[in-house]
Amino acid sequence: MPPEFSDACRTAAAAIAAADAILIGAGAGLGVDSGLPDFRGNEGFWQAYPPFKKLGLSFVKLANPYWFRADPEQAWGFYGHRRNLYRRTQPHAGFAILRRWCERANWFVFTSNVDSHFQRAGFDAERIVECHGSLEFLQCQQFCSLEIWPADEAEVEIELETFRARPPLPACPRCGGLARPNVLMFGDDEWLEQRTGAQHDRYLTWRRSLRGQRLVVIEIGAGTHVPTIRLECESAAGTLIRINPREPQAPAGAISLPLGALDALTQIDGCLDAG
Repeated sequence: MPPEFSDACRTAAAAIAAADAILIGAGAGLGVDSGLPDFRGNEGFWQAYPPFKKLGLSFVKLANPYWFRADPEQAWGFYGHRRNLYRRTQPHAGFAILRRWCERANWFVFTSNVDSHFQRAGFDAERIVECHGSLEFLQCQQFCSLEIWPADEAEVEIELETFRARPPLPACPRCGGLARPNVLMFGDDEWLEQRTGAQHDRYLTWRRSLRGQRLVVIEIGAGTHVPTIRLECESAAGTLIRINPREPQAPAGAISLPLGALDALTQIDGCLDAG
């Protein structure tokens, strides 16, 4: 590792060791070391989903509530495949490292990921904001009610040649109509946000409780294309550690590590163990 990376890891470790509170901000880059695609750019997306390249459909075009009205099998082919993949994928060892750090500090997680991997890795669900929702929760496409309910454990069957879902598709338990994921899509004014809103209220209460505490903000794999996580982490009044191999640029005074998530977390953890 170059000396400047080693120095940054040691500085990050010292900040974490001295922290009273830790805010973890996580984007799609955190899941790459678990084997998940981050959908960076059309080519990266089409490599994960080749049939959509033939159709000229990008991630931005597909991640739109329009498809649940116009072509539910295609919509659930995309989102169902993602949910199946997230469920079959084990969160990487970096999650366990973060959990150990959180055990000695007051903490919260703010993530744009919809995979529920923090919960699967043992983080308390009451201390997590999923600002874009979760694929593990559903809402009625027909708005028969404002209910949000947990997805069942059954996988959506996918035709891998076309990435289209095979019926039966997830249905609303009230009206029997089509259900959609409770996730925020592009151009989405149909997302029911009360579940995420309750998470955010708990987060704001936590933020207000930090007065006088030494806060460290560990931002991992959050890009600039959808800058929600970066902006939230930069707004927190704490020492910012930005982990990002492609977009490591950070404000003055921040600690920048142009490394992958697992590599950076392992290096920092090694410095912590070394004292």
